[in-house]
Formats: sequence, C-alpha cells, structure tokens
Amino acid sequence: MQNIENAAFQAELWSVAEELAEAARVAILPYFRSIGLSADNKDETGFDPVTIADRAAEQAMRAILKTRRPQDAILGEEFGARAGTSGLTWVLDPIDGTRGFISGTPTWGVLIALNDETGPRLGIIDQPYIGERFFGGFGRADVIGPRGRMVLKTSATKDLNKATLFSTYPEVGSVQERLAFEVVSAQVRLTRFGCDCYAYGLLAAGQIDLVIEAGLNAYDIAGPIGVIEAAGGIVSDWQGGKAHEGGRVVAAATPELHEKTMKILHNSLSETHS
Repeated sequence: MQNIENAAFQAELWSVAEELAEAARVAILPYFRSIGLSADNKDETGFDPVTIADRAAEQAMRAILKTRRPQDAILGEEFGARAGTSGLTWVLDPIDGTRGFISGTPTWGVLIALNDETGPRLGIIDQPYIGERFFGGFGRADVIGPRGRMVLKTSATKDLNKATLFSTYPEVGSVQERLAFEVVSAQVRLTRFGCDCYAYGLLAAGQIDLVIEAGLNAYDIAGPIGVIEAAGGIVSDWQGGKAHEGGRVVAAATPELHEKTMKILHNSLSETHS
C-alpha cells in the first residue's frame, strides 16, 4: 500500500481526480439544456430523477479508475459500490442536483472525493457549465474558473445574526429536523434555498457562512467535506461527529459559528422529542 502522505503520490491522486472531473464534464455538457431530455424516476413515492447524463458521467469516471486506479474501491450514486484492496475509496456523484439539471439551472455539480479510513482526503466540486472547479485536500484549497485561480478561504463570521444560511430544500428533512432548522434560520441574517452542492462551494469561497441539511447520502457530502475543510471550515453531523457517510449535516465557516448552530439544533431536537 502506498503512503498517502507522500507528496508524489498525492500529486498522482490529484491527477486522477482532475481527469475524472474532465471526463464527467465531457459526458454531461451535451445533455444540459438539451431539447427533449428525459428523466427516469428512482423514487417510488416521490420524484428522484436520473438522466442519461448522470449515468454517462459515472461510467466515464469508472472507466478511468479501472485503468488508473483498479486497486481502489468506488462508491457511486448510479452504479453502487465496487470493492478495492488499497484502503482508498473514490466517492462519485456524477450530477448532484439532477432536479436542477433538468430544470436548466447551473447550480448542479459533479462531486468527487477520495476517502481513506478517516474520511475524505481530497474533494472536488465541479460546475461544468459555469466552468468552476473547487479543489480541497492535501494542502490545497482553490477554485479555478472564469476569473482564473483563486485561493479558497471560509469567512470569519462567528455570529449567527451576521450569517448567511443555505439549504437545498425548505423542508430540510423530517418535521422535527425542519423545526430545528427554523430555529437557526430565525437567528441568521439571510436564509436561501435551492443551490444543491454549489452552496458548499460558496461556503468554501467565503461567500456564505452556513449550510444545514438532512437526509444526505455519502456521495452527496464527501466531496464538499474535502473542499470545505481545506478552506478552513468545519463539517459535522448534527451531533458533532463525522458526516462523510451522510445523514444530517452542518457545514460552518468558523468553529464559533459551528458551535452556536450545534447548540441550537441539539436543544431544538431535544425539545421536540421530550
């Protein structure tokens, strides 16, 4: 097993990750805002769409890993898990925000993470249409886009009344989770919805301060964790533990903001269960 702390090995892993992101872009963009794009529904009781673009992008990334990193495990949204022998796992979400994708909004993205036994060691949030790619891990925290390369750094916001909060859905999760979210939302400066994974990129870039979500899968959050933590932010579940396996997630710009948010969520959930 190669030493993941070795700089040359880390450079190789970044090379693979960027090749994955490029392949996903090539696979997805011909379908975005195309006339007649159809979506299958994966949810028997609701609407969880998947398109040919989702599947094509994940297949393209898996083909690269089969050649370049066959010893690594894979966890992908569309084609499930593949075992590996290296102790490393590539976590792939070919299109995070497919609802946005089929609606023509440019807030969806490709999520890529490389996990070891501790969680994400590198992450990418890629928005192919805008041409922005957020990187985090192995000492790197930057975004490359239309304005060139910029260093990523979370904001210095410590107080809720100065914070901007994002979540993908107004419902957030269960009734109890929504009520807890609303207590936090009532104390922040601004609450916005609907950006999917792009909100995590904005958090890493210092544009917003807080993201609270529930009901996530591992592939929804592993990539953003890599980016946000590299930029100086904190990501945990609602109990303060690791969040890379999904579930309830709090991502905050500073330790102080994270602590205050966690206290409110904990107290609110305790009250609803009492």
